[in-house]
Amino acid sequence: MKLPLFVLLLATGSAQAQSVVYKCPGPPVLYTDQLTPKEAKEKGCTTIEGASVSVVSPPKPKPVPAAEKRESKPIDEAQRARDGERRRVLEGELADAEAKLEALKKDYRDGEPERYERNLALYQQRVAEMKAAITRQEADIQALKREIAKLP
Repeated sequence: MKLPLFVLLLATGSAQAQSVVYKCPGPPVLYTDQLTPKEAKEKGCTTIEGASVSVVSPPKPKPVPAAEKRESKPIDEAQRARDGERRRVLEGELADAEAKLEALKKDYRDGEPERYERNLALYQQRVAEMKAAITRQEADIQALKREIAKLP
C-alpha cells in the first residue's frame, strides 16, 4: 500500500513496529511499507525501521442540528416574499408593455398609418420603424410572460 505525503510516522509499540517502512525520494516524497527490499533499493528508498504508520484522515462533516434546520423556515418565507414581489413587478411591466403595444398598433392602423410626410420615402421609413417597434414590443411581452411562468 502506498501512503501519501501526509502520513505521519510515529514510533510506538504497536504490531506494525516490526515492519520496515521506506521513505522514497522525489516529488512527492513517498512513505510505504509495501515495497520489497529489492524494489526499495531500485527506487533509491531509505528504510525507517521500527516506525509505525498512521494515516491522518480528513475531518468528517458535522451533522446539522435540528435547531439550524428550523431556521430555514424564515428563509423560505423571505424567499416567497421576494418571489411575490418579483411577480408583482413583472406583471406591472407586462401590463405596461401590453398597453404600449395596443397604442403602437392603433397608430400603425394595419400598415397604413396617417400620413404626415410629403415625401413617400420618409413615410415608408416611418411605417417600417413602427412595424419594427411593434415586433420588439411583442418580443418583450413574450419574454415577460416566460419570466412570470418561471416563478413558483
